[in-house]
Amino acid sequence: MRLLLDENLPRKVVRLLAPEAEAVTVEQRGWDGKTNGELLALAHDEFDAFLTMDKGIEHQQNIAELDLIVVLVRARSNAIEDIAPLVDGIKVVLTSSRPGTVVRVPEDLA
Repeated sequence: MRLLLDENLPRKVVRLLAPEAEAVTVEQRGWDGKTNGELLALAHDEFDAFLTMDKGIEHQQNIAELDLIVVLVRARSNAIEDIAPLVDGIKVVLTSSRPGTVVRVPEDLA
């Protein structure tokens, strides 16, 4: 599975998602500074999922029209110490979710 990590997630998450997923950051792809709409339009042709901490993304974009799973990571901060415990949950939702949906990790923080 190919994943694109938003600028608001630490780069170290890439290693934590391996080997189950091939993750690339927005910065590594050369897409830093792009809006969410631009990122999603670019990502949906090349990636299976987009990981972000941007709570507004599901209200600002029409995710249902994209061939992409959007994972909304809900943590106290974007520090690796707060994100790392959620990686197993992210891996689970990536294998059980359909493109065109927004899934939250952890799920209990809707």
